[in-house]
Amino acid sequence: MDVILREDVPDLGSVGDIVKVKPGFARNFLLPRGLAVVADRRNVHVLEHQKRVAADKRERDRRHAESQAQRLGSMRVTIRARAGEEGKLFGSVTNLDIEKALAEQGFAVERRRIRLEEPIKSIGEHVVPVHLGVGVTSQVTVLVEAES
Repeated sequence: MDVILREDVPDLGSVGDIVKVKPGFARNFLLPRGLAVVADRRNVHVLEHQKRVAADKRERDRRHAESQAQRLGSMRVTIRARAGEEGKLFGSVTNLDIEKALAEQGFAVERRRIRLEEPIKSIGEHVVPVHLGVGVTSQVTVLVEAES
């Protein structure tokens, strides 16, 4: 008997897979628990439609992320912080500070998407990666200056 999995089932398959199982396993375990539906013509057609819709949405999201990456790649953000004579900051510049600086320039990006390995603790120019989702990553240049 062929069934379409609605949830991941260990040792059987993942969501959306069409698998062949014994009728008793489908009748007594998969179907009553809502883990699968019978793979008749109607359900297969609905599954294919859902896969097409999901693929179109993923493609739209990827194109949007790429356009954002182009805009973000050309941005320079300047952050002023208190620093000592040797160019070391008294505090540090974190992804929260970079998020606020980007928001001031009209670019809204979530703090968790700004991938700092460790906070910036020195004056100068730093390149910071920003993950925009769907496998698209851009870089923003952060210029840290000393407050006068």
